[in-house]
Amino acid sequence: MAPSKPQTKSAKVIALLNRGKGASIDEICKATKWKPHSVRAFLTGLRKKGFVLAREQRADDGTTYQITQAPDHDTQRAAL
Repeated sequence: MAPSKPQTKSAKVIALLNRGKGASIDEICKATKWKPHSVRAFLTGLRKKGFVLAREQRADDGTTYQITQAPDHDTQRAAL
């Protein structure tokens, strides 16, 4: 079996944002070892690439973000 390609940080973040409950800035920071300002910049970049993100204020998790609409398949692959 060939070794699998390591998952990029971008792919990790997109996977977190695609979960049913979405992801908070803190969760993304822990998964990527990025600072909060870098996570916010990445989210802005996703929006510019055509992703639609929903932001929800939750009492227990704080603010969470979730992808509600992804761009077409070719654009999504370029984002990774």
